Amino acid sequence: MKEILYILLPNVSAKPNEIIDATVQTINMMVLSGAISLIFGLIFGVIVVVTSPRGILKNAFIYNIMDKLINVFRSIPFVILLAALIPFTRMVVGTAIGTKGAILPLVFGTVPFFTRQIESALYEVDKGLIEAAQSMGSSPIEIIFRVYLRESLPGIIRGVQITFISLLGLTAMAGAIGGGGLGDFAIRYGHQRNQTDVTYATVIIILIMVSLIQGLGNKAIKKTTH
Repeated sequence: MKEILYILLPNVSAKPNEIIDATVQTINMMVLSGAISLIFGLIFGVIVVVTSPRGILKNAFIYNIMDKLINVFRSIPFVILLAALIPFTRMVVGTAIGTKGAILPLVFGTVPFFTRQIESALYEVDKGLIEAAQSMGSSPIEIIFRVYLRESLPGIIRGVQITFISLLGLTAMAGAIGGGGLGDFAIRYGHQRNQTDVTYATVIIILIMVSLIQGLGNKAIKKTTH
């Protein structure tokens, strides 16, 4: 088996520890930035929905500010955002390279995307359920947790699934400026040194990770759909 791998993937076989480290770095970036992004994205998504013109806490000032900020950050290509945030990243975490330096730009790039996913999921909640909760005297907090979040759970999980798949792609882009992970590994060896088997191995690992995210997400959606 080892001989076959060496024949098919000679450059990968020569550096097994490096590709394992790159995979772990990618997972770390996804987990850390993903967890932070999910928290802020969920909060911002709820705020946008409840303060919108058709929300339960209408507030045009807050809604317009949030909506415009989300649109601004979503419109900036991630590679440009990475470069633009270098001074801020250095100030906050002390470095703009490596896994540590990639977390902050990944959060900035992911939060607006996930916020829109949450917004879309919450807007799918039946208005009749919200009106019924209001007629029974439920407070806005109760409506948010018992109606909005509970009824939109499959949509929220679908948004999480899509966000993590997108985030995986962003971690690969972060490698373009020394962010570490599989993207950096593929660029340093696959592209710069023309080791095509490294590129293929990286693609296969990313495909496996996407399939796992997709499979786990689909199972969670089925269990929460009613």
